[in-house]
Amino acid sequence: MKRILLSLLLTAVFAVPAFSQMKDMPMKEQKAGHGPMMEMGPMDKMGDMMGMCLDHADEMGLTDDQVMKLKPIHREMQKKHVRFKADVKIAEMELMEIMEVKDFDLEKASSAVKKIEGIKTAHHLEMLQAMKEVRSTLTDEQFKKMKTMMMSMQPGEKKPAKKMMKKH
Repeated sequence: MKRILLSLLLTAVFAVPAFSQMKDMPMKEQKAGHGPMMEMGPMDKMGDMMGMCLDHADEMGLTDDQVMKLKPIHREMQKKHVRFKADVKIAEMELMEIMEVKDFDLEKASSAVKKIEGIKTAHHLEMLQAMKEVRSTLTDEQFKKMKTMMMSMQPGEKKPAKKMMKKH
């Protein structure tokens, strides 16, 4: 158990400074799949998906009622995402403060790592809830169009590729 905990801690010790340096790099210098939010995966694109649905409401065939339901969900998720990033950043800073001393408290460090993971887990669950809400608002046809648009997006792109939009 101690070996596992120690290896997790060492992973965090070496990974956190590396990611903190990467987030200051311009996007062109970062490799695909890396950066401060790389572990979010599809959850990181949730805001893009919702924003894209709203931006292309006519092409997707969204009704005014659907748009009115999606707008507050999108705004709330944007706020939650900003809070999430700030909370994770603060928790990572707290972990680094604990580890500044040569003989740092392993229990405190372990607790800080668990806090970071708890923040991430809570955010993932919030994203899943919002995703469920958005998907239940869309018809099957609209959901297929949304998935097609998402697949046409290039990594790091906020809007779907132009070639996809010409098909509609």
